Parts: sequence; structure tokens; C-alpha cells
Amino acid sequence: MEHIPILKMGNFLLVTIQVDMHDRLAMTLQEDLTNRITQTHARGVLIDISGLEIVDSFIGRILGNIAKMSRVLDAETVVVGMQPAVAITLVELGLSLTGIRTALNVEKGMALLRSSLNQTTDQITATKGRADDDAED
Repeated sequence: MEHIPILKMGNFLLVTIQVDMHDRLAMTLQEDLTNRITQTHARGVLIDISGLEIVDSFIGRILGNIAKMSRVLDAETVVVGMQPAVAITLVELGLSLTGIRTALNVEKGMALLRSSLNQTTDQITATKGRADDDAED
């Protein structure tokens, strides 16, 4: 069975799609990616779709589902490398890709994930600090 490689980079998973996506491969990616998020406790997922020239409504929905499942598993999703024709097609199909953040390239996508992770860490630290203050009272 065909699989798309999923690489671990620190707290993030990197998926680079370099082949034409068909429905079965998209479903396999969805399952593989959710399993890897759980196994590695990844906090972010970066999906590079620069190799895709066409995204149909099914693949668009799968990308949206991946983002939703990742969020439930406490990981942010950023899609990078979207070709202009793909963006046009997604808009024409009425797919908004809710829950997916986008960036132009891998570098900007990783910066977005790092920023998101830092904000989450700061929020946790602030919440913990308030809880510690309350405990001292």
C-alpha cells in the first residue's frame, strides 16, 4: 500500500505531498497522520502541498478533516505551498478549509507553528502562575 512519508521535526510533523493524491491515499494519510500525532505527541503538523496541481472537493475535505482531528489531538495544522490554481479551485468549490492555517512556504509555515506553540506555552505558564498565587492565599 502506498504511503506519504511523515517526518518528525522536534514538536512538529512534516508531510510533503509530492505525488498526485487519489482518494485512498488521502484516507491513508489521514489515518497515518493521526496515529503519528498520538505516538509522537506532536504539537503541530505542517503539510506541504506544493506538489499538488489539482485538489478536488474530496481532498479538500480530507485536509479539513486532518486539521480538525489534529486540533482534537492538541496539534495545530498549517498547509503551505498552495498553487494559485489550487486556491482558485478550492474557493470555486466553496471549501473554506476551516481550522487550517496557511502560509506561502515551509519556512513561514514553521514560523507560524512555532509562534502558535510559544503562545500556548505562555498561556499555560500564566494559568499555572495564577493557580499558584491562588494556592498561596
